[in-house]
Amino acid sequence: MALYTETVMDHFTHPRNVGEIPDADGVGEVGNAKCGDIMKMYLKIKDDRIEDAKFETFGCGSAIASSSMATELIKGKTVDEALAVTNKQVVDALGGLPAYKLHCSVLAEESIKAAVKNYYDRNNIPYDHSKFPDCEHCEGGCPMV
Repeated sequence: MALYTETVMDHFTHPRNVGEIPDADGVGEVGNAKCGDIMKMYLKIKDDRIEDAKFETFGCGSAIASSSMATELIKGKTVDEALAVTNKQVVDALGGLPAYKLHCSVLAEESIKAAVKNYYDRNNIPYDHSKFPDCEHCEGGCPMV
């Protein structure tokens, strides 16, 4: 049995939406150098809809594939729909990840939330702070790697 699905390998070798949006409306960076995975998500938002999403990721193939898939999942969605995207949805869309790589999908979810929070903060848009928990699994090192 292969360690990675064809979809994971495709998003790793041919990632979608790589790069920076220079005039992004929201930018979020998550991760920890101790983990080895750092994700930066850029969002272009118009009329409460994500027009464009791009990412820059320093990390393993699972991190790159998770970032790529996350951008695909949120493009065209409303901000609230993007906030509802979970790491499980990222994993399911990739056709699965090995258990010891699930933290990559968590970072993808967190990068979306961080970029949306940045958008809200930049535009003084009130929001429910409980929807934006801090990254817990990377504080003091990443035990999931």
